Amino acid sequence: MPELSLWPIRLAGWAVRCLPNRFHSPRQCLNALMPAVPLLALLCLVLSIVATSHSMAQSADHSQTHALDGQAHHHSHASAGEVQWEGSRQGIAYSEFNHHLAGVFLLLIGLGEVRQALGWTSMAWTRALLPGALTVAGIFLLIWSDHDAWPVGSMTFAQTFGGHDPEVLQHKIYGILALTVGLVEWLRRVGWSDRAVWAAPLPLFAIVGGLMLFEHSHGEHPAARKIVLHHIMMGTMAITAGLSKLISGWRSRQVLVARSHWDLLWATLVVAIGLQLLIYSE
Repeated sequence: MPELSLWPIRLAGWAVRCLPNRFHSPRQCLNALMPAVPLLALLCLVLSIVATSHSMAQSADHSQTHALDGQAHHHSHASAGEVQWEGSRQGIAYSEFNHHLAGVFLLLIGLGEVRQALGWTSMAWTRALLPGALTVAGIFLLIWSDHDAWPVGSMTFAQTFGGHDPEVLQHKIYGILALTVGLVEWLRRVGWSDRAVWAAPLPLFAIVGGLMLFEHSHGEHPAARKIVLHHIMMGTMAITAGLSKLISGWRSRQVLVARSHWDLLWATLVVAIGLQLLIYSE
């Protein structure tokens, strides 16, 4: 007579497996989750950087209250033709729109680079996000970076590119660099140029652009201190991202690996800069 049991399911485990084989023991779970640890750490770092920058910018707002009051009192005695563009409502709206649009471009670039850094084979079309966004951003800056600069403003070509206004010149330099690097990346990613030297412009652009942010000034803007804090944060992240990309490129040629944590750091920092630009305010 067969032995009857009160347990229809074996004590050793479930009759039906609910988890894949690699999650059947704590050690296997840890081994499976280890590749995601650097990504989670970088995500926490990005969120902390953005939150810190936002709180610093808010504190800078309070410190600028008296400066804004004095600036408004000074402008109340000026004629309509002498009203300063920097710090005016129109000037702030124009500048913030440009920064927010740049943030959208960088988020597109960063998300495409994250996919590539993680080695995902799906959505291969995202490889075109970086060169496409850089090319469009470069064209936009060359035309609409400043309301009074050539070709849309009253400044001539010579005044715009001759250093008549250092801030305007820096914006145009960013446009030239973005357009150039975007075209180079198009050639690389469609396979027209696979020489190692053509991989250098992208990280060098990030490093040079980051260094330029430390010297970027908005003139006599009433929120100048707040803007400087934004630029310091973005400049630091841009330089770190560029160095990470350089190390990744060098390492991949030395040990023949398809991807590395340096690629992931580069991509994450690009996303962080994009988020920073999206919360940019004057």
